[in-house]
Amino acid sequence: MERLTISLNDQLAEQFDVVMHNRGYFNRSEAVRDLIRDLLDTVHSEEHVEGHCIATLSYIYSHHESELASSLTAVQHDHHDLTLSTMHVHMDHDNCLEVAVLSGTIKNVKKFANHIIATRGVRHGKLHLLPVDIMQKQCIPEPLPHVHSVALA
Repeated sequence: MERLTISLNDQLAEQFDVVMHNRGYFNRSEAVRDLIRDLLDTVHSEEHVEGHCIATLSYIYSHHESELASSLTAVQHDHHDLTLSTMHVHMDHDNCLEVAVLSGTIKNVKKFANHIIATRGVRHGKLHLLPVDIMQKQCIPEPLPHVHSVALA
């Protein structure tokens, strides 16, 4: 394991410690490792449209918008190859939250997410993308090879 040393001014260090403790980290090292992993995932997904990913797409919309819910469902059915699962939450009398778990090429997942987020009436859309390697493996005692998704880094 390689050891890194960084210098922070007092104010930045205090702010980091507060956030670190609020998120349940017990030491700075693990918090910094997660920050680095997150940065590497972000850079990879921004720079590479090749490869595969697992992703979550979350968005809020008003169920009062005419035909919006059925339009969103139709888009998901049109991309059934990307959508592994969806969860629908009734937030209040007006708003719904949907979370879709997606799997596919980075390019196709981003295109699908952008289409959903840009749909009139959809608000607060966010894609969280994790690059993965896809490989065929045969695991004992399974008789046939099957797909494994392995997170990068």
